[in-house]
Amino acid sequence: MRRDVWTVPAPSVGGQGHVVAYGHWGTPVLFFPAEAGSAFDIEDHGLIHALAGPIEAGRIKVYAVDSHDGSTWSDRTIPLEERARRHEGYHAWIVDQVAPAIHGDCGGFVRIATAGGSMGAYHAVNLALRRADLFPYALGMSGNYDPTTWNGWGDQGDTTYFNNPFAYVPHLHGDHLDWLRSQVFVQLCVGQGAWEVHPTQALPSTLAFADVLRDKGIPSSLDVWGYDTPHDWPSWARMAQKHLGGLG
Repeated sequence: MRRDVWTVPAPSVGGQGHVVAYGHWGTPVLFFPAEAGSAFDIEDHGLIHALAGPIEAGRIKVYAVDSHDGSTWSDRTIPLEERARRHEGYHAWIVDQVAPAIHGDCGGFVRIATAGGSMGAYHAVNLALRRADLFPYALGMSGNYDPTTWNGWGDQGDTTYFNNPFAYVPHLHGDHLDWLRSQVFVQLCVGQGAWEVHPTQALPSTLAFADVLRDKGIPSSLDVWGYDTPHDWPSWARMAQKHLGGLG
């Protein structure tokens, strides 16, 4: 399997980040790691192996990206609004640097699917809902979609609001909501096994957010796995194999 490692400038976060590309052709899938993870995690934890069939067949091409959680959402020493502001730098890196790099690799503009597990699920889904013009499909696996529950403290302002799908999605309306309904599809997956409720709150958050999307008429689907499916990489590998293999 072809594997390329890129270093992509990240001026908005004061440095650079890695992107690891797997495959030679196919629908591009931008994959976010779990909390504070690196671009190499999905290979190290077996997810690329699980997707080897569709990657080698040229149905999908996976682009794994570094997280920036350690200095944004996961930094409990700073208030939530400042975490959200720092996250905006990461969002800008993905939109302004990573997406164009993927377009260049694909030979021109192409819309990019997103995927991720745990906090990576939040990144994948939030990005698609905010920028469906670039990212029309999101696979969120075992996600908690409410950043205010991540040991948040301090005042919450506009930046937190516009990065909290539980806050902004219920208030979508008018032409923008109609446009979003025509552009995006959100696939939510979650298990009922260990760590999906405590401490992650992934199961109740996913179930509640599926209701939010349904209430707003945003195209989506909910796939709840059994009690034998914990909050871990092997579970996400199976989920990704099911839902990403048919994209191409």
